[in-house]
Amino acid sequence: MVSAVSTVKEFPLPDLGEGLTEGEILRWLVQVGDVVELNQPIVEVETAKAAVEIPAKWAGKVTSIFQPEGAMVEVGTPIVAIDTDPDRAASAAPEPSAAGLAAVEVVPAEGMVEPGLIGGPAPGGRTAVLVGYGPKTTAAKRRSRLTEPPPAPPPTTAPPPAAAPQPPAAAPPPESVPDGAKVLAKPPVRKLARDLGVDLTGLVGTGPQGSITRADVEAATAAPAPVVGGREQRIPVKGVRKLTAENVAHSAFTAPHVTVFLTVDVTRSVRALDRLRARPEWRDVRVSPLLLAAKAVLLAIKRYPLANSSWQGEEIVVKDYVNLGIAAATDRGLIVPNVKDADRMSLRELADAMTALVQTAKAGKTPPSDMTGGTFTITNVGVFGVDTGTPILPPGEAAILAFGVIHEQPWVHKGKVKVRSVTTLGLSFDHRIIDGELGAKFLRDVGAFLADPEASLLASC
Repeated sequence: MVSAVSTVKEFPLPDLGEGLTEGEILRWLVQVGDVVELNQPIVEVETAKAAVEIPAKWAGKVTSIFQPEGAMVEVGTPIVAIDTDPDRAASAAPEPSAAGLAAVEVVPAEGMVEPGLIGGPAPGGRTAVLVGYGPKTTAAKRRSRLTEPPPAPPPTTAPPPAAAPQPPAAAPPPESVPDGAKVLAKPPVRKLARDLGVDLTGLVGTGPQGSITRADVEAATAAPAPVVGGREQRIPVKGVRKLTAENVAHSAFTAPHVTVFLTVDVTRSVRALDRLRARPEWRDVRVSPLLLAAKAVLLAIKRYPLANSSWQGEEIVVKDYVNLGIAAATDRGLIVPNVKDADRMSLRELADAMTALVQTAKAGKTPPSDMTGGTFTITNVGVFGVDTGTPILPPGEAAILAFGVIHEQPWVHKGKVKVRSVTTLGLSFDHRIIDGELGAKFLRDVGAFLADPEASLLASC
């Protein structure tokens, strides 16, 4: 007897980045029965850092989808099954042998079937069958458990006189099983339910075969309490918002923050940007004041490397590279992707990299690799019409710059009051690494560049 090798492979949720252990199924890009190619995106998953599309690990036909949209899935849990050779699987079905037919025990169907027909009597007292085709016409019968008591032996005494039939005895109540064992749920889901105090027996599962998922448990904890008039809304904290909350809370209570401010006349920066936009080679490039602020930060870091460092245990680690983070507000919350090795880029390269970074973040497609390894961050609160702020440090960074709105206001320029373009900068830093003097000098240099970018660029050459 030849056994066919299965070509169906289960694809588990892969490790999507540093420290990520789970992801939420946002959207399936394929359906059962679809034929997929190698590396074709099949599902969109949101992690605590970003939403990413996961490609198929093999080419073939989708046979099963194990996790519904909205389910929170642990890394390593199967999410889809793909038949890598559907044609072979269809042609590899073994033909039944005569011995196999004789060995099959069939429950006779109700009613009489003519001899020779499927399900009817056959020579030798057997029933004619066709293995692998047609539904059973009788209810399936489960084998008795090994732990069930054997049937009682027949009585040795004469039976009592016939009496009126008695109703069947009521079935004993189900055995109480601790920890909600009568419901379908994976061990991590059961643990989450215990931690949150959720009774699994009262939930309706949305997973495969009615199993309870993490999302079902979290939804139970997020169910709003009755409110008169419905004047409250409860939003579950998860994904990007959850990670951001954890990071800022950890940073705020572990790194001693200090913030200094500087108001700067940036009229020359505004004019320099206008001249840059007019150049033919820059006409298709997104040019904004944030670009000059980023360049100013990179030049200031060269003079004060401690601004580009981190506190690690009993050491200060100074980086000789700058992965420049740009805080971006998205529909999923605040994220901070970073431009790798920004200090090695020309102004044009920096402009292109920042534009691509922000566009990808707005589309929710930032890969996890762009969310890790940042060394210095700029948050552009000016786009919201805000003068400046006291930003919280991203974990592992020594400083962050808040870039405020640029607006026209009266300003003393060369001894006369004139209307000038003015902005306010706010620099928050880790006081364990950067003292007040260093922080003030760093911000002063950033302001000096924005006050006269052309002179600062010439001086740095």
